[in-house]
Amino acid sequence: MTKRKAFALRLKEEVFTEVEKWAKEEYRSTNGQIEWMLTKMLKEAQRLPLNREN
Repeated sequence: MTKRKAFALRLKEEVFTEVEKWAKEEYRSTNGQIEWMLTKMLKEAQRLPLNREN
């Protein structure tokens, strides 16, 4: 099982609103959408292995 780390994240209201809207369109939670976005960017920057799960 993947370990998870909780922390507070402060966002501009308009950024949060758009992420929340995008998450609903993708059938994800807002938290899941933010994690997906960060993971995608880390893989594109070659900061995570491309075949690594979560």
